Amino acid sequence: MKKTLVVLFAILGLNLSFAQTKVGDATLPNTVTFSNASLKLNGAGLREKMWIDLYACGLYLTNKSSNANTVINADETMALKLHIVSGLVTQEKMVKAVNDGFEKSKSGKASDAEIKKFKGFFNDEIVDGTIFDIVYADGKTTVYRNGKEKGSIEGLAFKQALFGIWLGNKPADKDLKEDLLGGN
Repeated sequence: MKKTLVVLFAILGLNLSFAQTKVGDATLPNTVTFSNASLKLNGAGLREKMWIDLYACGLYLTNKSSNANTVINADETMALKLHIVSGLVTQEKMVKAVNDGFEKSKSGKASDAEIKKFKGFFNDEIVDGTIFDIVYADGKTTVYRNGKEKGSIEGLAFKQALFGIWLGNKPADKDLKEDLLGGN
């Protein structure tokens, strides 16, 4: 009986370990559900700056893709999960990174009002372990912080500009872009 239980727990443990992906000090789920859509982890990696891990990031899609333009332009449910892994990521630095990212992203058109509203979703203190889910579904982009909705912005054009920060021609981190597209 004990041997049977040990084997059963070992099998269950193996199955649970496959349900998540370890990225640096973060663990990302292999599937998430938003707006009744089951999304699969397309790829994941670390955003690094000067050899310091800032956050783990995962891209979740309904169907895997290695084509950045296809992902950016798709009008379907998808998500980015950002798991902060460094105390160096502050609210101020996140807002600056968002500004820089939108300036470089040529993938869509985001108005100044939309960018300002989006930056407002990061008003609370950011600490190591904070998790942001950036979800595009039903024609709008919604930001969740630790599972709590912070707000939404309507429109595909905004989503294209936002996802272009990570997947565009001038991404925030070229290695992270490759990892998100399944190159890890």
